[in-house]
Amino acid sequence: MDSKPIAVLGAGSWGTALAIQLARAGRPVLLWGRGAAHLAACATARRNERYLPEAAFPPTLQLEPDLGRAVAAARDLLIVVPSHAFRSLLLEVNEFVGVSLLATVGSKLPPTPESHRLAWATKGFEVATGLLPHQVAQEVLGPAVPLAVLSGPTFAREVGAGLPTAMTVASNDKTFASDLALALSSHHFRAYTSPDLIGVEVGGAVKNALAIGTGIADGLGFGANTRIALITRGLAEMSRLGVKLGAQTATFMGLAALGDLVLTCTDNQSRNRRFGLLLAAGKTMDEAAAEIGQVVEGMKAAKAVHDVAAREGIDMPIINAVHGILYAGLPVADAVKGLLGRELKPELQT
Repeated sequence: MDSKPIAVLGAGSWGTALAIQLARAGRPVLLWGRGAAHLAACATARRNERYLPEAAFPPTLQLEPDLGRAVAAARDLLIVVPSHAFRSLLLEVNEFVGVSLLATVGSKLPPTPESHRLAWATKGFEVATGLLPHQVAQEVLGPAVPLAVLSGPTFAREVGAGLPTAMTVASNDKTFASDLALALSSHHFRAYTSPDLIGVEVGGAVKNALAIGTGIADGLGFGANTRIALITRGLAEMSRLGVKLGAQTATFMGLAALGDLVLTCTDNQSRNRRFGLLLAAGKTMDEAAAEIGQVVEGMKAAKAVHDVAAREGIDMPIINAVHGILYAGLPVADAVKGLLGRELKPELQT
């Protein structure tokens, strides 16, 4: 186990949960977040009372309010912020990374042993560009930096409580994937590795928008048949888009796609599912988001995935319906009619 701290950048519920898990598994952790007062309160209480109040901090988890110090102290950086904040934080991080990393930017030379390695648990396409997180990271940091994404069927509260959990670590660097999986794994937490960055990222990007659709359907009382149809056909849409972008088909049967999709669509711990339920109850988008009180990634994901699918020529009727409800004033009844009235075709047609 590496004795050097890992810096977790983002002190929301999920960043806090991952920091706690890394510390429990034996890794020294520095947790950074915006808001010095919030971090000071976390340091005093030894827990994140705002976002994850039930989970106490292990002794090896320390708060670091200075981003530069957090980056300088660590080799491995784990970014845990919403997708809309991912690029801006990367640009800040790039001001602090070591000379050894900067020397590799724009070159084909491998990073030196002391270069930083970057991981993230951020999910979603960048709305303005349609880029996946690894593409954004490569634009900002260059092509030589080891990259990894953490994803899978996980709720922060359950990870914080130490309940049994499994997730996927996908990386373009086999050693980095193995190191992260080892750092995360413990008697109650298992991390699997994958080389398929694209597939794991697409799974995380699409599932949140599909969960809004499932929440709307459940809120309107459409029943279990509808829910499982949306999940299954949503998985088919997700897979079509991912394969077109270069993902491996098998990835969509794993934790980061099928697993995360089922979790997010069926459990009310999911903000995206709850957002859909609130819309079905007559709330506006703004009212639903305000009631949830935290970022609902599926709102932006519905637009981003819709736009990427249009760019790539991929048929995603459920995503189109969710996008229409959220952004084009499409009545839910019309969205349902549109889905059920589509031309009949073989189920496994590509």
